[in-house]
Amino acid sequence: MPVKNAEPYLADCLDSIINQTELNWELVAVNDHSTDNSLMVLKAFANVDKRVKIFDNKGQGIIEALRLAYKKSTGNFITRMDADDLMTENKLHLLKQKLLQAGIGYVATGLVKYFSEKQLGNGYKKYEDWLNRLTKNESNFSEIYKECVIPSPCWMLHKQDLEKCEAFKPNDYPEDYDLCFRFYKYKLKVLGVNEIIHYWRDYPNRTSRTDANYLDNRFLNLKLHYFIQLSLQANKTLALWGAGEKGKFIAKYLIKKNVPFSWFTNNIKKINKTIYDIKIENQNNISLNKSQSMVAIANPIEQAQIIKIFENYGLELGSDYFFFC
Repeated sequence: MPVKNAEPYLADCLDSIINQTELNWELVAVNDHSTDNSLMVLKAFANVDKRVKIFDNKGQGIIEALRLAYKKSTGNFITRMDADDLMTENKLHLLKQKLLQAGIGYVATGLVKYFSEKQLGNGYKKYEDWLNRLTKNESNFSEIYKECVIPSPCWMLHKQDLEKCEAFKPNDYPEDYDLCFRFYKYKLKVLGVNEIIHYWRDYPNRTSRTDANYLDNRFLNLKLHYFIQLSLQANKTLALWGAGEKGKFIAKYLIKKNVPFSWFTNNIKKINKTIYDIKIENQNNISLNKSQSMVAIANPIEQAQIIKIFENYGLELGSDYFFFC
C-alpha cells in the first residue's frame, strides 16, 4: 500500500484492514515522502499490530513505492490497497477463497462502491455500475479498451501469476491500467466476487484527479499501444468509427504507427470530408464481416445502436469490435 499524505483517511483505512476476518495477512506500507502525519499514523498502528510493516520510498512516485512494497512482501497471494479507501471485513477472505478454489491463472476481483463526503457526480455512478456489471459476468476484458476494467485497489492473484505479468517492473502510467492490460496479455481469467468488497473514496485532490500521469491522453496512448500489440488482426480491414476529438487522436496515432485504416462517421457534416489526408466515409458503407472496428463514439444512445448493428451481424465485442470511450 503506497501512502502519500493520506492522514485524513489513513486510520479508517488501517482499521478496515486490521478488522479482516482473514487473519493471515501482512500489510507492506510504503511512505512515499508524505509531508503530513501519515508516517506517525502508520507507526501507531505498527506498534500495536506487527503485521503492519512500514518502509520509506527511496525513489519517487507510486510505481517505485509499489516495487518496494512488492520486494518486501512474503505472501503467496498479492493484493494492493489505496491508503484512502476502505475494505469490507471479508474482502481478503473472499478473494483468497476464489483463488484457492481455482488455482493459478486467475485474477480475483469484486464489486466496488464509490463514496465521498460531497455529492458524487453521475459519471462515478455510471463507471461503478459498468465495472460491477462486468465483474458479475466475469467479462471484464471484453471492454478493456473502454476504461480500466479491474479496479486498482480491488484485485488479488497468486504471486507466480503476478510475476508472469511482470509485476510492477514497467514504468508506464497509468500504472493500474497498464497492469490490467498485462493481466489480459498473459491471459489471466477473471474470478468475480458478487458482492461489494471495496469502498472507493473520491475527493477533490485525489491523485487520479490531479496528477499529470493520469491525464486522458495517457490513457489513450496506453490503450492504442496494447490494441496494436494484442488485438489488431492483420487479415481484416481496420475501421475507425467517429470523427470527434477522440477519433482524431486515434487517427493521428494510427497514422504515426503506419497502421492502415478506413475512417467512418454518421455525422452528415463530416461525411466525405478529408482529415489528415484521409476521406471520412458514411458508416453505412462499412463491410462489417471483413472489418475490425474501433468505436470512438461516446454517446450512450449511439453506442447502443452500434451494438445492435454488430450483434445483427453476429460479431463479438472484444474480438470484432472495441469501444474506446
